[in-house]
Amino acid sequence: MTRLGEYLARRSVNKSMVARRTGLSKPRINELTLNDTAKLRADELFLIAKAINVDACGMLQELCGHLQLQDE
Repeated sequence: MTRLGEYLARRSVNKSMVARRTGLSKPRINELTLNDTAKLRADELFLIAKAINVDACGMLQELCGHLQLQDE
């Protein structure tokens, strides 16, 4: 399960509802929540955040806050 999948599971979010409200297909939602190689686009993150009534910036921080810059 991806970080997005874990995020949605912790909030007991129904993926079918997310697909319906965002216009993203169910297969795309499944790919984003189950496939670690799937890349979440900014527009998708924004739509998902709106669909589940959370702040997109906070969601981004929670999903990507672990990333670090490379040492020079």
